[in-house]
Amino acid sequence: MNQPRPGLVQYAVLALLAVAFLYPIWWAVSSSLKPAAEIITSPLSIGELTLDNYRAMFADVPIGTGFANTALVLVVKGAMTMFFCPLAGYAFAKYDFPGKNLLFGVVLLTLMLPTLVLVIPLLLEMSSLGWVNTYQALILPGSIDAFSIFWMRQTIAAIPNELIDAGRVDGAGEFGIFAKVVLPVIRPGLAALAVLTTMNVYNDFVWPVVAVNDTSHQTLQVVLSTLAQNVTGNRIGADFATVWGELLAAGSIAMLPLLVIFVLLQRHFINGILAGSVKG
Repeated sequence: MNQPRPGLVQYAVLALLAVAFLYPIWWAVSSSLKPAAEIITSPLSIGELTLDNYRAMFADVPIGTGFANTALVLVVKGAMTMFFCPLAGYAFAKYDFPGKNLLFGVVLLTLMLPTLVLVIPLLLEMSSLGWVNTYQALILPGSIDAFSIFWMRQTIAAIPNELIDAGRVDGAGEFGIFAKVVLPVIRPGLAALAVLTTMNVYNDFVWPVVAVNDTSHQTLQVVLSTLAQNVTGNRIGADFATVWGELLAAGSIAMLPLLVIFVLLQRHFINGILAGSVKG
């Protein structure tokens, strides 16, 4: 209550930053609604609005298949992350067992490995299991990742031990304490983890393009990466403007789910970031 309220200068700076961040999104969406030729000749103007780019894009690119595959991977992989990683974080934060610090150090050590280093060993593993070009290859690798475990461990470590001991005194089992005591307290952290997991799975490109090479299993990002080739291959004489029009249409549709999720969960996401950054 005693903190000074932002002044005119602060509001002006925030407004300029908002314009700088939102303008590329506005330009992409507005340009996708223009005739393809006008995107090149008049990139900053808004003239006639049309859905031709969207119609052509849906005809040339299997974006529906990409959305369906991404949704399947996101739901199953996200559910595994949101179920197992909080349990692992709870164990590291509130239990004492032999080798706990060593094991947690190994988990943190995996964060230092670049993704590209793991691609070849993972691909060989998927090949030996016969999982290449399957949903298992898209879902299982990385579903229980080190960052999510670390995030949950830091969030749960801030819960007072007395609160957990009170649950034990009341006769609750360990899973009951986790479900009825821990989870309600860490909801902001879970919401932040859900947003981060959704963004990571939705935007993942390197592993899906390596693990899957048939169109029936391609995720949205892989479909978007081949969009220009599909447009020029399906339409004789397709020019540069046509490709750009369909690219912007596909990009506008692809970024819509993430924008909706972030707008709906932004309050919990920010609270979770703040809660996870400070150990009380």
